[in-house]
Amino acid sequence: YGGDLARWKEWIWSQPYEPHPDYGFFKGQWYSRLDPDFSVFFPRGVRSLIRLDEVEWGGVGVNGIPPLEYPPHLKAGEVGYLEDHHIVFGLSVGSETRAYPKRILAWHELALDQLGGAELTIVYCTLCGTVIPFDSMAEGRRYTFGTSGLLYRSNKLMFDHETSSLWNTFEGTPVVGALAGSGVRLTHRAVVTTTWGEWKRMHPETTVLSLDTGFERNYAEGAAYRDYFGSDALMFQVARWDDRLPNKAEVLVLRSDDSAPVEVERQLAIAASFLQRNRVFEVTFSGRPLVVVTSPEGGNRVYDAGGRRFERHLDEAHVIDREGRSWRITEEALVLDDEPNVQRGRVPAQRAFWFGWYAQFPDTQLIH
Repeated sequence: YGGDLARWKEWIWSQPYEPHPDYGFFKGQWYSRLDPDFSVFFPRGVRSLIRLDEVEWGGVGVNGIPPLEYPPHLKAGEVGYLEDHHIVFGLSVGSETRAYPKRILAWHELALDQLGGAELTIVYCTLCGTVIPFDSMAEGRRYTFGTSGLLYRSNKLMFDHETSSLWNTFEGTPVVGALAGSGVRLTHRAVVTTTWGEWKRMHPETTVLSLDTGFERNYAEGAAYRDYFGSDALMFQVARWDDRLPNKAEVLVLRSDDSAPVEVERQLAIAASFLQRNRVFEVTFSGRPLVVVTSPEGGNRVYDAGGRRFERHLDEAHVIDREGRSWRITEEALVLDDEPNVQRGRVPAQRAFWFGWYAQFPDTQLIH
């Protein structure tokens, strides 16, 4: 293939993975020429659950994209920099709600925060278009995360400062290093991608990140990754892709946990465009009946439907079941209006670019 690096990568990734025992160590030493801190991720004999030949340098050093650590926030009424159509990632924990504007988080890709008494790690992989909030506590231990500067199949690998293990941010599991194979898994929190106007109508008491982050960035709406988000081209190559949807078509994604029976689906992707046309959509996934409720401005929330059948929206804040009963849409559950103790709980899900999800999970079910 001569100097065609893309063709060489395609060929290498199609071969059986049988690396030399010191391949990981060699990779760490090579990358340490770019940033000496890379070597800590690849000690001699490093354990890996993924193909290390698909781990690539993302163009920055360790924490070269600086995480936000407990960033300051404002009350909704104090915010002057957001317009109603600006995109935010909305999160609710306990009695607190907070909006994380895309225009801020895109420059940092990782935020360590506390909300509703919970320690959170909020990961935004701009390349694959997904935001996932995790509890920072797992197996009784609190982890402090940073940005490794490395990618796996165009997806951000984060690392924990405690063991320098690399973590898959789609799954919240360590895949390279001391914790790989340990069974540690971070708990996902539900998140919704919507507009600032819609979020603050539903949550007038919300807080939102301040522009006073301590960093000098162009936090204007759409400034970060403008060219990347504006085209279907990839910045980093992946080993496999699927043309049923454009690369960067947004999909709502769910993944079953490892305790699910082997015969059920493990991953599901639903095109955001499909959900915009089918705003109350019932689906069975991993043996569980779910309902996906999509707001007028495109926010997707997934709930455990149980034995209920849901039909349509009553208004922005309510859906109707087949018996004609009204349910209030909340971040935690669908709540039956005339019997508030009857609820159908929220199921964590997130948005992603189709190419990024498929590269990780090629066996995924797709609804489009």
